[in-house]
Amino acid sequence: MRALVIGASGGIGSAVYQQLQEDGWDVTGLSRSVDGFDVGNEASVVRAMERLEGPFELVFIAVGILAPLWGAPEKTIAALKHDDMARVFQVNAIGPALIMSRLAGMLPKDRRCVVATLSARVGSIGDNQIGGWYSYRASKAALNQIMHGAAIEFARSHKQSICVALHPGTVATQFTANYAGRHKTVAADEAARNLLAVIHGLTPAQTGGFFDYAGQEIVW
Repeated sequence: MRALVIGASGGIGSAVYQQLQEDGWDVTGLSRSVDGFDVGNEASVVRAMERLEGPFELVFIAVGILAPLWGAPEKTIAALKHDDMARVFQVNAIGPALIMSRLAGMLPKDRRCVVATLSARVGSIGDNQIGGWYSYRASKAALNQIMHGAAIEFARSHKQSICVALHPGTVATQFTANYAGRHKTVAADEAARNLLAVIHGLTPAQTGGFFDYAGQEIVW
């Protein structure tokens, strides 16, 4: 079984990469720090994806930012800045969409395959009770829509494919260090095990869904 982990040097991505290796998978990783893979740059995405050779039974996309470097998620809509919001969308939604646009030929058509991307519960419109974090919330909502649409398209040619968005919980990584607050956190290796357990339990009937680390469906 072969897996591709994009964002393999990040907190959750590296933990998923290591866990898959321990489970006996043949794992290929892509990351900015090791491979120069810049999800926010279309040419970088195209070059990296063209060098890959499938098929992959699992593709795990673990890329994202809360805010641009030296920035912070907006507390009010008045705090929105054009360039900051554009950068968050570039990394969190447009980048994964470009990855998805190159994946169909790398997935097997004759057996089960999964494409999973890290989303976030705060991307749920129905679950938003406190507002704020406009760019991050909206970019993750856009990502969920991209995954849902791709799932419909992939299912036409890859009958056993599963494309999902996953919420990992609040994971103790550098990504969340300044924002975890009173939220209960889990270690990255535990989060990886939880997410992989959900992935391994999914069926093609659940493609296009949005699930948390326990396998519970999240409202759009």
